[in-house]
Amino acid sequence: MKLFKDNFKNHLLFYGCGAVAFGVKANGFNYLLLYFYSQIMGLPPEKVSFGLAIALVIDAFTDPLIGTISDNFRSKLGRRHLFIYIFGLPAAISYYFLWSPPSLDQDNLFIYFISLTILTRFLMTFYEVPSVALGPELSLDYDRRTKLSAARYLFGWWGGLTMATLVYLVFLPEEKGGLNYLEGWSSYGLTASCLIIASIYCSGIGLHYEIPNLPQATSRRKPIRQILIYTIDAVTNRQFLALFSSASFFAMAAGVTMSLGIYFTRHFWELSTAEIGILQLPLFLSAILASVIAPRFSQQLDKKRCAILCVILCIFVAPLPFILRFTGLFPENNSEFLLPLLMLFSFIETSLAIMASIYFSAMFADIVEDNQKKNFQRSEGLYYAASSFTQKALNSLGILLAGQILRLVEFPQDSTEKSIPETVVNELVLTSLICLAIIYFIAVSLLFFYNITRQTHNENLNLINRQEEKSGKV
Repeated sequence: MKLFKDNFKNHLLFYGCGAVAFGVKANGFNYLLLYFYSQIMGLPPEKVSFGLAIALVIDAFTDPLIGTISDNFRSKLGRRHLFIYIFGLPAAISYYFLWSPPSLDQDNLFIYFISLTILTRFLMTFYEVPSVALGPELSLDYDRRTKLSAARYLFGWWGGLTMATLVYLVFLPEEKGGLNYLEGWSSYGLTASCLIIASIYCSGIGLHYEIPNLPQATSRRKPIRQILIYTIDAVTNRQFLALFSSASFFAMAAGVTMSLGIYFTRHFWELSTAEIGILQLPLFLSAILASVIAPRFSQQLDKKRCAILCVILCIFVAPLPFILRFTGLFPENNSEFLLPLLMLFSFIETSLAIMASIYFSAMFADIVEDNQKKNFQRSEGLYYAASSFTQKALNSLGILLAGQILRLVEFPQDSTEKSIPETVVNELVLTSLICLAIIYFIAVSLLFFYNITRQTHNENLNLINRQEEKSGKV
């Protein structure tokens, strides 16, 4: 399926659209899952966040395993496509049932919740890791990889934002109870699952013609011991350790922001369900802006400097509306200027966050050759399993911390916005801002230990070419 004469445009389109499935799933886990199961279904928030943390621990083992399996998998469909085709449908079905829980007591509801959470994430991982690992295979070019990452994040954010907007403006109308409308949540789950299916198979089929041109696993089956050695070498790569650690803390900070965002908008800014939906609209433009300017900035500076700059700006921009409110310099909640200003700040903060994520993803791609020059093994799946894991840290570690913050400030369960004392809401905001400042600072500090630039990447490619020529592969 070739829509364009330029194959790279095909790559951008179909590699990008595969991220819609991830964006839809991630948006549900990041923004809605904690609120849905704690405030709507009645589970304690710390219990929900703990359940998500358990799922993350399981991911810590399954993600690199799936990445390694994918790197060494041999089939007529190459290393990646068979996983994409097999696991897309069951992953979507599992996601639907996560949002349509039966009527159960708390203990059984928690078992249902954690079982569906683990199953959904496990099945999605079998799709996500092989799918995103196609990126560094589609292009070896330093700057084109940033464009591929930008396309991936553009489609991912648009998919997630589309569902978030539909949740607030279509599925949960105020006249039917708003966020408390249980049937609306089930409708959301069904629609999201259909979008996940469409995204997965559109991406797989759209890139199917490239299978013969993609790197293949060696014809000689490697012994388990050798695969294990390669895996250990890959995950102990100094560049990988620095980037993985930094990206994990950045994802954790984003996770706290996203999972508590609905609490802030509902209880601190006192927005209606429709207004929360309207607040999502500028973020569509954020995704476009970030995907356009991120590759251009990285052509002038290297990816590391761009990522550091974006994270530092996030540290200053994100808390500004809250700080201005506490100092009496921000409009009151009944002001007509409140929503437009919140939209502006949300637009800027989200643009910076997406740009930083694009750079992190593109830097993971460049580690592939840095590791390959040492052990002659391409490990796209393993490294993107790590990248996927950091995004899941956004889902779970951030939500775990958010749940503990809610417990610390004794935030009420099953409450309306009018029943919560202002002191509790303010304490929630202040505690969150302090935690976020610390986490972002750690993320920036760790990033300084990553040292792959455009020059070193090109040197790695040249060295690999010489090695392959010497071994007779070229």
